[in-house]
Amino acid sequence: MEPISHFFYSDRLKLQFWDYGQNDKPSLVLVHGGLDHARNWDWVARSLRKDYHVYALDLRGHGNSAWAPGAMYSLAEHVLDLSALLDIINDFPTRLIGHSLGGCVVLEYAGVYPARVGKAVSIEGLAFTPEHSLHAPPWQRILNWIEAVRDAEKRHSKSYPNLDAAVARMKEANPHLSDEVAQHLTLHGTNWDPDGSLVWKFDNYVRVIPPYGLRREDAIGLYQRIECPVLFFWGLESFLPVPDEDPRRKAIRNSRIVRVPGAGHWLHHDQLEIFLRETAAFLRS
Repeated sequence: MEPISHFFYSDRLKLQFWDYGQNDKPSLVLVHGGLDHARNWDWVARSLRKDYHVYALDLRGHGNSAWAPGAMYSLAEHVLDLSALLDIINDFPTRLIGHSLGGCVVLEYAGVYPARVGKAVSIEGLAFTPEHSLHAPPWQRILNWIEAVRDAEKRHSKSYPNLDAAVARMKEANPHLSDEVAQHLTLHGTNWDPDGSLVWKFDNYVRVIPPYGLRREDAIGLYQRIECPVLFFWGLESFLPVPDEDPRRKAIRNSRIVRVPGAGHWLHHDQLEIFLRETAAFLRS
């Protein structure tokens, strides 16, 4: 069964979400990561819809959602958009699952609206490590942002001559993907140009990190407000270190990490059965 496409408005932007159905069941909302799209959740949604009414959001600048004028994509703006969608669904306390950037969005929403979230799952969603330029002094962050915007203005979206070439790039980014999954993600993540080539749907400006946002001190203050249980997933082959001693994770009063062998950053693709088993048990508990 294919999900149904709907659109809503947030911050004057027309944004898309997908509805996987099951009207009589409690809501579950899925939030994808950066440079991704909502249909990457299809396998997760088709399993969890047995027990939940599942929705998946295309973040601004991603998938079939509008690109932001001025190309600002701060974490706060993504949380704003999620809050608009959740108000439309209007089933609180809700359950949230996010991957990477989406995991950060989910946790920040849970910190801003602690009473509105019953359970939260974050797949490698703790934002950037302490060495990242996001944690530099203010003047350096603004300088980095200016230079990144100027660089983005000179870039053109890379095109691929055919579907096979785009699928190959998808598999290069995540070697764990099967041919079937890579093709599905590529078909839903690209548009065709008039010459028959393919380009990714996401706005190139989503790569630019705003000079303000969720720094460590802000994250700790927000995460201390989270009241619901939080389940983290971490791939043991990910480029991100497992946050055992990360003060941001420790700020969440009730959290647990599932370490997944044989999985990278996109572990809900790499080890789907493990992710579904652990997530279903967590949501039921």
